[in-house]
Amino acid sequence: MTSLLRVRRLYVNVGERTILRGVDLDVGRGEVHVLMGPNAAGKTALLKTIMGDPRYKVLEGTIVFNDVNITGLKPYERAKLGLALAYQHPPRVKVRFNYLLERMARKFGIDGMDLDDKLGVRHLLDRNLFEGFSGGEAKRAELLLTILQRPRLALLDEPDSGVDVDSMAVIASAINMLVDEGSSVLLVTHTGHILRRLKRIDALHVMINGRIVYSGDPSVVDEILKFGYERFSR
Repeated sequence: MTSLLRVRRLYVNVGERTILRGVDLDVGRGEVHVLMGPNAAGKTALLKTIMGDPRYKVLEGTIVFNDVNITGLKPYERAKLGLALAYQHPPRVKVRFNYLLERMARKFGIDGMDLDDKLGVRHLLDRNLFEGFSGGEAKRAELLLTILQRPRLALLDEPDSGVDVDSMAVIASAINMLVDEGSSVLLVTHTGHILRRLKRIDALHVMINGRIVYSGDPSVVDEILKFGYERFSR
């Protein structure tokens, strides 16, 4: 399948520290890829670099998305091309959730009011975005905003962290909905618990110390959950 995202020999600094060290990654159109690894391995850094966060300085390498070299593009330019990032800890925003939801639904042509019911966030619509939201509420709200963008590629940063069992089921269902609508997904998870609820996973990648050291069969997640990352650290 033709690659939607191609990352080649990507080296990235934050401040004076190199956090990505020669990353290569391909995500095909309509595919679901999972990125795992220990804390501080560089997983979130990779997603933010792909999205164009200016704090992450590309020293070397390229990011090609939908046949466009986006390495030097600004985040809003990448978003216009079809990239969307759902943050692990989304920032509080002084904008009413329902106002943003209505504007996005109108822009992208999706019934947001139907989706907010499915994702269980209707009771949050009169609040400022993410203010006073629980962990699960924030993750579900962030995922709703991601779905509304109809992204070609959704970058999901630990959507399963800090959520209860009920929220996990809702979040997994929403991710499956994204895939059914044709979006590709690159999902970062530390625990891996959400993976059993996804309809499919096309590839699993393991990142250690800023490098992807394994790409392949998703069934390796069972070994990771049982034994950790020792095998990949050798």
